[in-house]
Amino acid sequence: MLNLYLIFINLTAFALMGIDKYKAIHRKWRIPEKTLFLSAVFGGSIGAILGMYTFRHKTKHATFVYGMPAILIIQIILLIIICLLYFLPQP
Repeated sequence: MLNLYLIFINLTAFALMGIDKYKAIHRKWRIPEKTLFLSAVFGGSIGAILGMYTFRHKTKHATFVYGMPAILIIQIILLIIICLLYFLPQP
């Protein structure tokens, strides 16, 4: 079930980057940056990073270039901590 959620949220984050790039090119209503970051925070950081570089979108903004990988690193660290706490034998 978690796998399906992660696939969904990463595809969503990837698509949001593509949609926002399209809207930027066509000068239409844009997806708020907050929404793009929230899609990453809720587990879509890999999809958001892939979308950034696939669509060449937000790659000149330091908050995205450094922020999205920072979110991914924090998520990896949290996952490692959770796994260690869960799988380490309890005294």
